[in-house]
Amino acid sequence: MALREQVFDALRGVEDPELGMDVVDLGLVYDVEVDGSSVKVIHSLTSMGCPAGPMIQEDIHRAASEVEGVEAVEVDLTWDPPWTPERMSDDAKFILGIG
Repeated sequence: MALREQVFDALRGVEDPELGMDVVDLGLVYDVEVDGSSVKVIHSLTSMGCPAGPMIQEDIHRAASEVEGVEAVEVDLTWDPPWTPERMSDDAKFILGIG
């Protein structure tokens, strides 16, 4: 499995504590960029005032850092485009009763 996919898999272990679901299924992880052994995780939060934001960012950094072959991690929070529930996986929408 490629390093990018390994990082995405690791990020499935990072939970948004308010919604009780992982950040990948919630659609909060926009991209994982890989350059050799360095990775950059581009993500958003469900809202700008998300009280769990700092904890989620720390958990993203930790999860990506624990992937074998990753030596450096950058976590980039973005609001462009803003997160919407449409970014969620079908499973997440079903579990949360959306759409």
